[in-house]
Amino acid sequence: MQFQNNKDRVLIIDFGSQVTKLIARRIRELGVYSEVITPIELKRIRNYENIKGLVLSGGPSTVTTKKFQTVPKEIFKKKIPILGICYGLQLIAKLFGGKIKPSKKRREFGRAHLTKVRSSLLTKKFINSKNSVWMSHEDAVVKLPKNFKVIASTKDSKLTIIENAQNKIYGVQFHPEVTHTDNGKQIFKNFLFLICKIEKKWSVYSQKKRLIEEIKNKVKKDKVICALSGGVDSSVVALLINKAIKNNLICIMVDTGLMRKNEFKYTYEIFKKKYKLNVKLINASKLFISKLKNVLDPEKKRKIIGNLFIKVFEKESKKLKNIKYLAQGTLYPDIIESKSSSGSKTSKIKSHHNVGGLPKKMNFKLIEPLKEFFKDEVRILGKSLGLIERINFKHPFPGPGLGIRIIGNITSERIKILQEADHIYINELIKNNLYKKIWQAYAALLPIKTVGVMGDSRTYEYTCLLRAVTSEDGMSADYFCFPQEFLDNISNKIINNVKGINRIVYDITSKPPGTIELE
Repeated sequence: MQFQNNKDRVLIIDFGSQVTKLIARRIRELGVYSEVITPIELKRIRNYENIKGLVLSGGPSTVTTKKFQTVPKEIFKKKIPILGICYGLQLIAKLFGGKIKPSKKRREFGRAHLTKVRSSLLTKKFINSKNSVWMSHEDAVVKLPKNFKVIASTKDSKLTIIENAQNKIYGVQFHPEVTHTDNGKQIFKNFLFLICKIEKKWSVYSQKKRLIEEIKNKVKKDKVICALSGGVDSSVVALLINKAIKNNLICIMVDTGLMRKNEFKYTYEIFKKKYKLNVKLINASKLFISKLKNVLDPEKKRKIIGNLFIKVFEKESKKLKNIKYLAQGTLYPDIIESKSSSGSKTSKIKSHHNVGGLPKKMNFKLIEPLKEFFKDEVRILGKSLGLIERINFKHPFPGPGLGIRIIGNITSERIKILQEADHIYINELIKNNLYKKIWQAYAALLPIKTVGVMGDSRTYEYTCLLRAVTSEDGMSADYFCFPQEFLDNISNKIINNVKGINRIVYDITSKPPGTIELE
């Protein structure tokens, strides 16, 4: 599903950076419509009338080889403002006659301090005596291209910000899209409003009506099955489609046996009674658990769950008759981590069951109205649709459920143990007013048994891992710093109330280098 192709927009050319979609997010936050495309797709564009700016992303490639990813030089003749980020800066320099060399001794990773060389529209209200920028590069521009000027430097990168103001071409070596760059959003503000002179016309709220109309036009009088889990993503999808096609929507809840404690029953009652949706229950817990028996590899787990979901829905569609579409709550980050959403060289992190885990051949056409949205944007949509707060602000919960939070072999016994531990953990977060301060929290069960002493008796039970992170968008995350008192309390409560656990550990790994989920 595409955004408004006939509207003024900024195009982001994706050269394979893991954070390319953050550029799109930052631009949208500022009220400007943006799209991410590949260099190949850029070559196919014939009409540039509604394109008000171009952003060249970072990426894993290098311009120091004979074959490097590039853009048609003709785009520089279109008089469209251009901003190059990291690899994008190096590409601009290369195409305009500058020199780029691998910086073996002066690689920059992490924070660096900027020194102003001269004023620029791009850096207005950005550079100060204290702000730092986030670097991640091994190559560096060592010779300034003709007709370009230096705007700012760092200790190890003299050509950190460059510009050709006359032709409105700019480049920054750092990543203004990540939160680690202080006041990075100001770079985008200046580029959009001072250089591109584009107007604020886009908002998440404005997309609700458009999405509903697109669903109407696509589906017409056909029926749609919606995979409803009770998370914010699938819930928003269900309410959107219900607005569009009413009774032709059939929500199906599949009990995989891998949901949180009491979650399945609560979700069913809310959507059946409060929202009056057509909700059908399928108990497939025995099927899922049996198919996951002795499966240890996390990628296999995800693919098995994805395939089983589709089989269950296809089987159900035969009973319901004339089901043409399957709706899912797929988001931008799902696509980013599963594969490159644009065909560029983005490194695959893991398969999400509803993206990389889906079978190649299906009897359904997919409807994924949220696949261009980030989690926080989905919550805004949810609020506008009247989604209750308990669901709208629920922490993200993976499609494979507890299947990827039980490390190693999945058994009914281990599922029950984890459900109880997780239930205590989440309720204590709510009780202590910590839940809303955290992006995502969960308990996981490790395939490790350790010796303990309980009631003067020896125990040999599982280790439970607790995870809690803060984040803006799920693309990066820091672990949450709990008060010592809370950790003491939650450890005691879980061990005292959950038979099968005698040890609690807290995960203090950030993303990167880790991921939010364990598998």
